[in-house]
Amino acid sequence: MSAEDKKENVEVWEDLVRIKDLVISLAICSVTSLGGYLIAPESQQPLIYGLIGAVLGFIISTIVIKPKRNFSYTDEE
Repeated sequence: MSAEDKKENVEVWEDLVRIKDLVISLAICSVTSLGGYLIAPESQQPLIYGLIGAVLGFIISTIVIKPKRNFSYTDEE
């Protein structure tokens, strides 16, 4: 891994992620969670709507941000 790759990546839970992708996914999940919380109609509904917004944000993030990891199988015989 070159020094340029290290500048673009940050370690999260023992995995390297691009900072740009991390910021985009955090923004998407924050907007959908807060949006769900704010549009909730009653006093006890904001939790449910916020959780639905978080799941929706996760789904949108997985569609928008594609994995960059490539796996290859090598036979060691």
